[in-house]
Amino acid sequence: QVQLVESGGGLVQAGGSLRLSCAASGSIFSINAMRWYRQAPGKQRELVAIITSGGKITYVDSVKDRFTISRDNAKNTTYLQMNSLKLEDAAVYYCNALISDGIRWENYWGQGTQVTVSS
Repeated sequence: QVQLVESGGGLVQAGGSLRLSCAASGSIFSINAMRWYRQAPGKQRELVAIITSGGKITYVDSVKDRFTISRDNAKNTTYLQMNSLKLEDAAVYYCNALISDGIRWENYWGQGTQVTVSS
């Protein structure tokens, strides 16, 4: 059984920063890409950032130059550093990862962490 647990969400003023963490635990042999998604009320879930096992990074245009995704493979953890937060960044942020237990690959989701941005 594999779990992804996010943390670090909260309330922040516009222009402020937050750092999200997502730790994978359980029967882990290998982790492929790790992703951060977000979903605001009434909107579809949106892919925010990806980091591959090789370290290749991609961002959605709206967060480029403000957000930074990283990963610590020794800790099976990915981070999302969010700077210069805007009102439109408010959402529930979800971690997603493709993980192998040595037998098969499965796609896992975290439970989500709320990010609220105030004016």
